[in-house]
Amino acid sequence: MPGLNGIQATSRIRRQYPQVRVLVLTTYDADEWVFDAIRSGAAGYVLKDTPREKLIEAVQDVAEGRTPVDPGVAGKLFAQVAHTDTPLPATTLAEKLNEREREVLSLLARGLSNADIARELYLSEGTVRNYVSSVLAKLEVKDRTQAAVVALQHGLTHVGGKDGCRQI
Repeated sequence: MPGLNGIQATSRIRRQYPQVRVLVLTTYDADEWVFDAIRSGAAGYVLKDTPREKLIEAVQDVAEGRTPVDPGVAGKLFAQVAHTDTPLPATTLAEKLNEREREVLSLLARGLSNADIARELYLSEGTVRNYVSSVLAKLEVKDRTQAAVVALQHGLTHVGGKDGCRQI
């Protein structure tokens, strides 16, 4: 882009038009680009090699208030959140969710798609969509990325067994 880069453009757009949600489409997956894009106000971050259908879905997600993030980039975000020194408040999140919802949240936090979760748990994709919607509502978040971040912030990880997740 002539004159400024995507981070600068995102920041300028968000300052001048705070109601506009910006989806970053880039070739860069380096940590500094991802974190700078988020800090500048990006509502989503996808890579240029994203398949056309997923790109259209990401644009729709941003328009509807969700936060799409490329799965490869999401791992970097989760690693950053997981290694923060900020103390996290005690949580009762696990108590809000039933066992199956905790399993779905755990797989969602690992970056699995609804289709992947359906295969993993031997459920239909429609059933998984219903569970994801229930998890989002109970956690009071707008999208699966926010739900995964909340799960990681609160130490909910999949360990199997009776309760599906445990707090660490």
